Parts: sequence; C-alpha cells; structure tokens
Amino acid sequence: MNLSRRGLLAATAGTAMVPPGTASGTPLPDAPAPAAPRLRTGFERLAADGYAPLAGQRIGVITNPTGVTRDARHIVDVLHADPRVDVAAVFGPEHGFRGTAQAGGSEGRHDDPATGLPVYDTYGRSGKELADVFAGSGADTLVFDIQDVGARFYTYIWTLYDCMVAARRAGQRLVVLDRPNPVTGREAYGPVLRRKFASFVGREPIAQAHGMTVAELALLFNGEFLEHPVELATVLMTGWRRGDFFDASGLPWVPPSPNMPTPDTALVYPGTCLFEGTNLSEGRGTARPFELLGAAGVDRRWAAALGELGLPGVHFREAYFSPTFSKFSGKTVGGVQLHVHDRESYDPVRTGVALLVTAKQVWSGFAWRPDHWIDKLTGSPLVRTSIDAGAGTDEVTAAWQDDLDRFRGVRRRYLRYA
Repeated sequence: MNLSRRGLLAATAGTAMVPPGTASGTPLPDAPAPAAPRLRTGFERLAADGYAPLAGQRIGVITNPTGVTRDARHIVDVLHADPRVDVAAVFGPEHGFRGTAQAGGSEGRHDDPATGLPVYDTYGRSGKELADVFAGSGADTLVFDIQDVGARFYTYIWTLYDCMVAARRAGQRLVVLDRPNPVTGREAYGPVLRRKFASFVGREPIAQAHGMTVAELALLFNGEFLEHPVELATVLMTGWRRGDFFDASGLPWVPPSPNMPTPDTALVYPGTCLFEGTNLSEGRGTARPFELLGAAGVDRRWAAALGELGLPGVHFREAYFSPTFSKFSGKTVGGVQLHVHDRESYDPVRTGVALLVTAKQVWSGFAWRPDHWIDKLTGSPLVRTSIDAGAGTDEVTAAWQDDLDRFRGVRRRYLRYA
C-alpha cells in the first residue's frame, strides 16, 4: 500500500511511533540520565555541601570573571542570591573583578552594579595595606576562586600569596576553591626564581611552569614561604587527573585576562611570555597573543632556523601581522606563529628559550628590554647572560636543572591529585 506523507501522518495520528525492530506496544526503557560531570570544581563541591564551611560567617570573595559555575554563572551572583551565605564584599585582582581592565590595570573601588556589593581593589596592594582593606571590609572569612594558567609570572597566584599574608595579619581565615591547571599538573619545568629577583611576577622560588593547582600552591606557600601561616582551608576538586588538559574538564573557558583568550594561549604562554622582556612583539593586539611573535625587520629565516631544531610537539610558521596596540601598533611585522600539534611532548619553557636563541641569531635588531625585565620573568639573569654569551638551547636549559630538581622535590609534598 502506498501512502502519501499526508496519508501516513493521518494513519499514524494518535499512535505512538515505534522505532524499527521494536515490537509494537513494548515499552522502551527509560533514557539514561545525562552522566554527571567527572570533574567537580572546589566551588561545585562547596555548593553541594550547602556551603557548610561558610556557615555563620561574613564572606569576602576574591575572584574575577573566571569564577564561574559550569553553566557560566558567576559565583558571586550565585552566592549573593543564596540566603545561606552572607557575602560582605568582593575583591578584584589585576584586570578587575568583572575583567574590564587591560594588563597592569584594575577597576578600583566601586559598588558592583549587579549585586550592590562593595568591590575592593587588591592590585598593587600587599602587606599591611591589603590587610587594612580586608579588615575594613567586614568579612570574617575570605574565599579565593580564580582560574590560574600554570605559569609563575601570571599574577593571580601572587594575588593569592599576598592575600594569604594579609589575611593572617587581619586575623581572617582563607578558603581556596580549587580549579584545574589548564596545561596539566604532570611536572614542573623551567628555571626557579632566585629571591633577589622577586616581584609581582614571582614572589617566591617556584619553577617557571609550576605544574600545580591553586589549592596546591596555597598549601606550598603556607608550608614553605609564609613566616606566619594563615588559617587555611582548601576545597579540592574531584575527578581531576594530573595529566588532564583543560578541554577534559567540561568547564567553560573564560579568558582569565584580556590576552589569554583560549586554552591554546595558556599552553604556549609559559615560554612565549618571555618575549615581554625583549623588543619583539609577543602578539598583544592580535587575535593570537603569545602564539604570534615578531618585529619589524624579522623575516622567514627565523621560522627556518626553528624548524631545523626539531623541537617536539610544535611547528613554526612564517607569519606577518599588524598589532592593534602594544609593540609595533599599526605596523606590519614579520615573525612566527607557533602551532602545537602534540601537547603531550611539547615543552613550553624549552621552546621559549629556543625562540629567544634563534631570534637573536637571525635578527640583528634583537634586544632585551633596557630594564632587564627578562630577569624578573625567568627569575635570574641566567637566561639573558647565557644567550648573550652565545649559549644554545640545551646549554641554557641544563644550567637550571639542579634548582629545578630541588623544587620538584619540595613540590611533591604538596600535590593532592594523582
């Protein structure tokens, strides 16, 4: 019997459609419920516990736009709307609580339009000055929830450090809500900071790529570096494995700062951020910051020299770009773009050193920033002076190995995930 589409619809009206191969009238099993996410952040675990660790306390939240739930709501909005939690204040780091400021900027003291909560600026404050801000906020307990990217010179981990010191001075408790290290926590890489070169891009002697989560770092700071430890609680994740990259988390990626647009940026950043210490562009003002590097006068020889090194996990493409701000704004420059094709074998710090070595070899205009900012980024003059002396990549990276091995031994005591 042939039926038109209209006839078929009429014939089946009011009749349940049965999938092929299923006997008519046989009930189908219930569809399986969506699987619960394997990873649960510190905030998700705190919320699932009814915020019990915060009961009866006035809360100050140290966060930025990355403090979001799995469905992309900001935790401050969630906490403020929940009668079980008494939020007294919010504290914003570099770039601000809502993330409106560029590098080296913040949002200042204001009232948050969405919640009416007072927002205090922590950027550039430490010690007694920051302790006075905390004490004046009316908070009893401070809650830290910020997404890190895994590099020593990313300032949010030093905001954490400064907040720990200040909270101790103000007599406040600190609760750290953990989030994944987006570039894994498998191992630490790169030179270890020497205290003589401490700054806000590195307060204490940890490796350039530390391979830890913020909760693990808080435990390390408290156990190794703080003269007077703060009253510290950490709410760890469940379901995170040290070898996981960010895309395994199922979490939304919110740029932690304006020039960290994707997890791909975070992957290269521990090495290519070193170009902030040179006269080459690190790609700020482009759609691929820290993946594009270059300067006026650089040509195809740089990509060719890098290709000859056979660095694992990465290809280098000859590239030309015109930054819209920062170095070489509005000018077309030549350089390279990094294309990481094997994340497992890629070493961002060794790659960063190779980029510096070859840039100096192929471009006569290469120069360090006059203030030797590279020494702050790498934690000592070692990288700069070695490259100036003609050392190759292997020689430079071998020189920090003993310090790195010692740090790895200390780090191991504070790891909380397999």
